[in-house]
Parts: sequence; C-alpha cells; structure tokens
Amino acid sequence: MQIRRRQFIAALAGTAATGALALPARSVLAGDSAGFTFDTVKDQAVQLAKQPYDGSSPPLPDSLKTLDYAHFRMIDYRSDQALWTDGGLFRIEMFHRGFQYDRKVTIHTIESGEVREIGYNPAMFDFGPNKFETNFDQDMGFAGFRLHFPLNRPDYYDEFAVFQGASYFRLIGRGEQYGLSGRGLAIDTASPQGEEFPAFTKFWIERPASDASTVVVYALLDSKSTTGAYRFELTPDTETRMRVEAVLYPRLDIRKLGMAPLTSMFLHGKLGNRPFSDLRPEVHDSDGLALHTGSGEWVWRPLMNPKVLRVSAFGDQSPKGFGLMQRETDFHQYEDVLEHYQRRPSLWVEPEGDWAKGAVELVEIPSDDEINDNMAAYWVPDTPVKAGVPVAFTYRATTLPGATPLPTIGRVVGTRSGPVAPVDAAKDDHKAALRFWLDFTGGDIPSLSDRLPVEAIVTVSTGKVDDIVCQKLDADVWRAAFTFTPDGKKDSEMRAFIKLRDRSLSETWTFRWTAE
Repeated sequence: MQIRRRQFIAALAGTAATGALALPARSVLAGDSAGFTFDTVKDQAVQLAKQPYDGSSPPLPDSLKTLDYAHFRMIDYRSDQALWTDGGLFRIEMFHRGFQYDRKVTIHTIESGEVREIGYNPAMFDFGPNKFETNFDQDMGFAGFRLHFPLNRPDYYDEFAVFQGASYFRLIGRGEQYGLSGRGLAIDTASPQGEEFPAFTKFWIERPASDASTVVVYALLDSKSTTGAYRFELTPDTETRMRVEAVLYPRLDIRKLGMAPLTSMFLHGKLGNRPFSDLRPEVHDSDGLALHTGSGEWVWRPLMNPKVLRVSAFGDQSPKGFGLMQRETDFHQYEDVLEHYQRRPSLWVEPEGDWAKGAVELVEIPSDDEINDNMAAYWVPDTPVKAGVPVAFTYRATTLPGATPLPTIGRVVGTRSGPVAPVDAAKDDHKAALRFWLDFTGGDIPSLSDRLPVEAIVTVSTGKVDDIVCQKLDADVWRAAFTFTPDGKKDSEMRAFIKLRDRSLSETWTFRWTAE
C-alpha cells in the first residue's frame, strides 16, 4: 500500500507471502558489523560532523523526477518480496525514489551479528500503468521503508510505521489510518532565515527474535547544521509505542532547535475564522495541541487555519508531555467516506529525563488545500546549541485513539466561535463581539447533576468578557459560553476552565484571538 503523503509548508516569518526473487544484499566490512550497537551510529555521526556537509544524492532520471503525485503513488513495493518473510512477526518493504522523494537512503538489516546493505533491484517494485523504462541500475537505491506487523488480525501483516522523506516518520495503532507525522528534528522552523530540513541518510533495522513484538531501528541524520545518531524502539499495538534516543553533533550554532517535532494538517473545523465551501463539516488530521506542563497543569489549544502565519510559545520547565491530538472521532463530524479523518491517531510525546527550561512552540500556517501539512509543534530548549557540543535527548511517542481519556480530568471536545447575532458571512467584518462555546467532557463531568453550581472561569489579556454561562448539554457534555468584545485590533490571549466550588474539573482551554 502506498500511503498518502503530504508536503509540510516551510514557514517563513514574513503482505505476508513468501516470494521467489533473490533480494540483492551486500555485507559490509566484518569490522563494521561485529557488535553493532547504538555507539556504532554515534561514531559515524561524530566522524560525519567533522566533514563539510554534502547533501547531494545520485540524480534521478527525468522519468522519476517529473512524476506527479498520482503517478508516483502507482509505484508500489511487491509484497511478496518483503524482507523477513521466512519467520517472525515483522516485515520490511521499501519505497522507490521519485516525485519529491529524490534523496537516496541506504538501508541495512542486522541479522545474527551481520550487517547487510539491501541492494536495489527494479524487480522489487510494481510500476503500475506508468509507461517509462524501469531498467534502473543498483545505484538507484530507495527513498525509505515501511514496517509491517499482524496488528489487526493474525493472518495479515499491516503497515504500522513509515520512514520516508527528510527525517519524517508516521505511526498508527490498531484500527487507525495515517494522519500526522513525526520528525527526527526541526531547525529554524518559522524563522526569518528559513527552515532547514535534516534528513535520515542511513538506516539499520535489527531483526527481532521470532516471537518478539518490538523492533529496533537505528538512523544516521545529516544536515548543514548538525549530524545525529538515532535509535528507535517500536512496539505496534492498540497504542503503538516508539522510544527515541537521539544524540546530535552540531557543525554550526543552531538558533532554534526543535526536539520531537510533530507536523499535521488542519484545513477547517468548528472555529469559523476561515469558512470553506465544503460539503464536509470538518477536515483535519489533528484538532488541537495538548500540553501536560512540568507543574502538572493540563492545557488545550484548539488548532485553526489562520489567515497569516501564527507562532505561539508555551513556556515550561521539565515538561511532562505534549502532542497534536485528534479528539473528534465521529464520522458525521467529517462525512468523508474516502479519507475517514475520524480514524486518524493522536501522537503524544513524553520526555525522559529533565528537558529543563524551554517552550513548546506551535506553528499554524495558512493553507488552502488539505494536501499540505500546515501545523507543527516541537520543544525548543532555552539552552543555546553550540557547534561542537553534543546534544542528547530521549522521549517516548505513543499513538492514541481520539477517544482516549487523556487527560483523565475533564477535556475540551469542541470549540466554536461566531457573531453574537446571525450575520451574512460575506458582510461579517470580524470586529464585533464574538460568542464562544466550549464543550467539556470526561473525568467527573458526565456524572454531575445539572443542579450543581458548575461555573466557567474565563480570563483574557485584552478586551472584555461578559455573559458567562455554564450548563449541561446532555448526559456527558457541559458547555461554557461567553461573549468576548475585542479591544480594537489588539491580540488577546484567552484562558478558560470549569470548576465546581473550589475544585477544577477540567484542563485549561487557551486561545489567541487576532484581528486577522
């Protein structure tokens, strides 16, 4: 299966069958393969950092370079040529180069203490109805790979992880479809000098024991500013888990380092800031950023497709977690029989060790097409990144179904805003007072009688709030509603939560109102 890929908008400020094909593989030098460990990758990254950056790759023939996305999708790896079909729970399939995936990636396996480079052969691929010649030589190489596992049923090896393009990866759990992506690293995202996209250039996949349900992948990262060694430990399940260890070896000082970056798509939803003429009520892979701060507070920021670039920083110390979430899981919230956005996973990042002071940065980029990943979130450490000084960090990334009770207290499941009185959208100047509706559920909220004195606490940095109402909508949901009147065109940071007497019942909803 060729998954649908998106292009992240660079923001500026301003399957289980045994086949007969003999896969070409080359053993590396015995001295390199004996006792291969994470230190082996670190040593390569150290040596690479001493050399000038060379981002070149063997050129693609025009037939592959000029492919559009539709024709590129027609190139698929033959499932009967998957690696490791002779036993065990995991399979490996490769991606062909072409379209925007022009960089050659070297892929190795580690089996019985031997490291083997997987050689390219065009017979591994089905090129579909494409009409070009396919007699490419072995130097063609691959663009990435995907991992398969009997995730949903015992007789079929489902695709659950993809590494393809720059340092991007995707994960899904049981019953889910691909949505948002993770990345190995982000550098200077939404900065005036432009974003730098580090890339994984080599992979080593360690073959697990036949009954093991965890697989280990090593990767070498390279870019103008840094090299890096990565170790990924992946366990597919209802909630697929990945533990990431990374060590960076900077060639240059880095102005803004983004650790554990996530990217996603939000075209339109309940927030009516950019109405789209679309039969589908909502279109997004993620609908909000969730934060669990070092102090223990849970924070929710709904995503929006802005009219101009928006960058928000949530300062913290020793963060407990953050993630881009897809909380809305009802088909009727999307009405899309092809994309099934209700099946997209959330991805939750939990740092290991002390990540000290820094901020989770959220980047929201204007977009007119759902093909674009226009949302990004990552951790930016306060500590400057200096050339020659290694940076190490470890975290866990977990796919979560949208209905997961995270946090275990009350959580926001819907944010709506609009004029206090109905108005023709074509005549709405977006300067008058707005009515906000915030829907909360989870935790103790569903058990509360509508006779209890539940109240909403709303604060804004500028402007005025009045007519605050908190009421029970149905058996599970309470709604906080309020009217916000802006102070001219001044931005306003808004916060809200609901409480019962002196006890908070929910996470803190946050939102930035802007005139644009």
